[in-house]
Amino acid sequence: MTDTQAPDIAGTNPLAPAPEGARTAADVVTPELAAQLTKGIVGSGRTANHTPFTGEKLADLPESTPEDVGKAFEAARAAQAVWAKTPVRQRAAVLLRFHDLVLQRQAEVLDLIQLETGKARLHAHEEVQAVAVAARHYGHRAAAYLRPKRHTGAIPTLTKVTELRHPRGVVGQIAPWNYPLELSVGDALPAFVAGNAVVMKPDTETCLTALWARDLLIEAGLPEGVFQVVLGEGPVVGPELVRHADYVSFTGSTRTGREVAVGAASRLVGVSLELGGKNAMLVLDDADIEKAAAGAVRACFSSAGQLCISIERLYVHESVADAFLERFAARTRAMRLGNSLAYGADMGSLVGERQLTTVQRHVEEAVAKGAKVIAGGVARPDIGPYFFEPTILDGVEPSMSVCEEETFGPVVSVYRFRSDDEAVERANATPYGLNSSVWTTNARRGRDVAARLRTGTVNVNEGYAPAYGSVQSPMGGMKDSGLGRRHGSEGILKYTEAQTVAQQRLLPMAPSLGMTDEKYAQFMSTSLRLMKAFRFR
Repeated sequence: MTDTQAPDIAGTNPLAPAPEGARTAADVVTPELAAQLTKGIVGSGRTANHTPFTGEKLADLPESTPEDVGKAFEAARAAQAVWAKTPVRQRAAVLLRFHDLVLQRQAEVLDLIQLETGKARLHAHEEVQAVAVAARHYGHRAAAYLRPKRHTGAIPTLTKVTELRHPRGVVGQIAPWNYPLELSVGDALPAFVAGNAVVMKPDTETCLTALWARDLLIEAGLPEGVFQVVLGEGPVVGPELVRHADYVSFTGSTRTGREVAVGAASRLVGVSLELGGKNAMLVLDDADIEKAAAGAVRACFSSAGQLCISIERLYVHESVADAFLERFAARTRAMRLGNSLAYGADMGSLVGERQLTTVQRHVEEAVAKGAKVIAGGVARPDIGPYFFEPTILDGVEPSMSVCEEETFGPVVSVYRFRSDDEAVERANATPYGLNSSVWTTNARRGRDVAARLRTGTVNVNEGYAPAYGSVQSPMGGMKDSGLGRRHGSEGILKYTEAQTVAQQRLLPMAPSLGMTDEKYAQFMSTSLRLMKAFRFR
């Protein structure tokens, strides 16, 4: 079989719908729940959100104007001044209570996540896991991250130096639709425990999930005014949020991220950006093919591929490519699509018409130019308006949009390589640098290859979850995939301003005790040599 040939298995054994659940959108999102969650949101207009499972309306919602955004920041600033004076351990205790509440009441938010995003329930649970882990980590570690730190002064014993961390004030957060729990409140938790207030603009179509989390945080003890939410169209509300914020946190497309960065730079406020990706998975010649095929299904099709760190490019060593592709295609064709509020479906829906259009365009253009569909490749309106089968493409060339553009859907292209050097070079040949994956049975080889990949996270023998879930370590993108990091020390310290307090004792940093300028210069030169000899840092 040549590099561009593959078994003619497209269209066989079509994916079967998963069993239907008993609950409906109307059972979950009642008018009473919508009123409870939107209580206190500043908004003089009205809008609505919808479920991608059926296209039906979920709830009527308030819509904020630019003036409303300003009011939200005023309320947040007043509340933040009091919250910042609360001892850090008391702030951290709110996160630990929130952790417990999320796990206790996860069924509520799983329903909301599914209804708003269309994802399968197991993929929705990944958000519950991620938020609980972040709450636990910062609940336990925030005091250590934020405590005053002693440093060696300019002149040891004479200069006493302390590094302090102050909250920035009010953080403006723009959260995306694809992970409405984790990428909204999950990113806000370290900002809160650092003493900030947050004004958040979640995507309107997935805002109920973020509002549910806000309700739960208030129940856990967060002062209500510290967490403000505004709703509205991104081009209307987004710039106003950037205009008022003391720091901006944004997750979304690279194009919009650049606009956010320009707005923040014009005001000289900090910004963190997690942006697009065209993530690669490398299957080396010594990989366990069965495990790699199963891992590829998770890496490529979780949340219908609408995950910033999911895999869209698969590089497989030519010696194992046929065996891998046979197993990967079989597992892909066996996946169950479903729209039920229950476990059992392997993949859910795309979020809406725009995503479906992009996916169809990429697949149809690739096929028209000679690519071959190995599995999937078709929409499934029989299940829901935005369902599309998980799709594997072979024979993709650079002239095809799917080769280099981010699809953000359940589509992956397979490429063959002959050496590790070639695989690394091709994986790095993209403006993006968010996540990557390496599969091998040789642990040292896997680490060596991983270190050569220009992505913020690399997973060895898994697709994305280990690196993302390791919250003591930083997560973020290189190149066009963003600025800054979430998780670990960087994930909380970015929400603070560092202040150095240096106290000089006994002698000034100037000629004294009758020294001439020349004698003082000689004294300081000798002191510098001694500090180097005694390894002062």
